[in-house]
Amino acid sequence: MFAYGSLMWRPDFEHEEARPARLAGYHRAMCILSNIYRGTDERPGLVLGLDRGGSCLGRAFRVAAGQAEAVRAKLYERELVTGVYFPRMLPVRLDDGRRVAALAFVADRRHVQYFPAGDPARAAALIRQGIGKAGTARDYLACTVEHLTALGIADGALHRLLALVEG
Repeated sequence: MFAYGSLMWRPDFEHEEARPARLAGYHRAMCILSNIYRGTDERPGLVLGLDRGGSCLGRAFRVAAGQAEAVRAKLYERELVTGVYFPRMLPVRLDDGRRVAALAFVADRRHVQYFPAGDPARAAALIRQGIGKAGTARDYLACTVEHLTALGIADGALHRLLALVEG
């Protein structure tokens, strides 16, 4: 499993190993309107997705072979509630140089919940207003930034967005 956002700091599944990993061809972006976990239909929040282009540093989780199907089912239940993500097996490079296939959830740019980049003020407003069954979009962003910083992963765009939300 490749984690780039909340799955890094709240995986909710048993794993045997977690390693730094890089996914090429996608980047971490606040590009998903959240109407369940971090917002509502009337007041959506904004959460992360993997969007096309660039690369993304995150964490690769290895699960026991006997647990793979159960973990996949749990992740599908958590991540595929509204169909805004495509589950994909994608190649990632681990910090020791190995390349492995990992399950990742990629943003569907054609989905109604896709929020294209380009308007930081609108993104900040969505994050400020978003409150859903898992908490606030602001806390989601802050926890992600905090976790990335602790892992030594620089993501200037998220730091700037958090500063705009709090400013």
